[in-house]
Amino acid sequence: MPASPSTARAINDRVALHMLQREGPLTAGQLKAGTGLSRPSVADLVERLQRSGLIQVVGESGADRRGPNARLYGLVADRAHLAALDIRTQSVAVVVADLLGTTLAEASMPMDGGIGTEPAVERAAALLERAVSEAGADRLHSVCVGMPGLIDPTTGELRNTTGLPRWHRQLVSVLHERLPARIVLENETNLAGVAEQRAGAGRDHDTFVFLWLGDGVGAALFLDGRLRRGVSGGAGEIGFLPVPGTGGLPSATDCGGGFHSLGGSTAVVALAEEQGIDTAAILGAKVFEPRGSAAAALVTEALAAGRDGFLDALAHRLALGAASVVSILDPGFLVLGGEMGLAGGVELASRVEAQLARLTPLPTQVRPGELGGTAVLRGALITARDVAQDELFGPGG
Repeated sequence: MPASPSTARAINDRVALHMLQREGPLTAGQLKAGTGLSRPSVADLVERLQRSGLIQVVGESGADRRGPNARLYGLVADRAHLAALDIRTQSVAVVVADLLGTTLAEASMPMDGGIGTEPAVERAAALLERAVSEAGADRLHSVCVGMPGLIDPTTGELRNTTGLPRWHRQLVSVLHERLPARIVLENETNLAGVAEQRAGAGRDHDTFVFLWLGDGVGAALFLDGRLRRGVSGGAGEIGFLPVPGTGGLPSATDCGGGFHSLGGSTAVVALAEEQGIDTAAILGAKVFEPRGSAAAALVTEALAAGRDGFLDALAHRLALGAASVVSILDPGFLVLGGEMGLAGGVELASRVEAQLARLTPLPTQVRPGELGGTAVLRGALITARDVAQDELFGPGG
């Protein structure tokens, strides 16, 4: 059944808006070529989108040529403002941007583990409010909050996960009360994976596994271009995966004895010490947040010093966890994310790929992530922008 004229217009509008978002300012002729619409249809489309306040004339093309210049149309960047939060157990980071993704303000602060629930919530909420004020974001449309833990895919709420500070659970409800914006909650590993999918190492792959290497370990699963969360939101919780070499088994409330005990930051530091690396001298008195930064520093030092024993042992550990995921999903492509994946680069990824080839017959390329620890905020900002665009751009796929 053919689409009604109003539906067709909405679809065409959305296609044109996404073109402008991806490619920047375009002329009517370029919109015609990109959409396949007739010249009159493009003229109507441009007029309609200008009236709605979504696009505006931002300049002219061909200023250096003879003849009339063509108007350049671009998205109205301040039509909606976006915010992203990266909530860790010991820190909060925030970025505020416009509809084009241009950063307008950013801030971060440590969060003392001994602080009470109410003061922690107030500090985190106030940090966001100050950043929004500094950015002049009077049209705050969407806020995406990334944090560890299981997010119920039906309700979008943080499930009662052991080991997380109480203020994590209360923060989102407080933001709902204090901000006139859409608040979206998502697991930090999923957000980091979205960032690598859209702007990093996974952008040319519809199916791949993103392995988060931070304080803990996790995975984001992308099948046929879609992030898969599972029935309870726990798809990719590979820290609980039973693997050999841990001396124990995980439980429903403790990932100790699971893959976390091999690939988490604390385990990587212990492995470095077993390999004779002077971790105290390398890490010094630095305080890392997340603690995955400490593991990244050790990997960087090991690469510079040619510590093959440590690197091979680490690659074997990472391959043990990855092998189970690969054997079930057969993704063909694995991204080592987080700061440790970025620090290890192609060298560590190649070692993991070689180890993985010994554990599974399924061919799997392994590549380092490109965004490191910034991926959570990047993914949260992408998600907030998607939410805004879905509402502002209207229906159309």
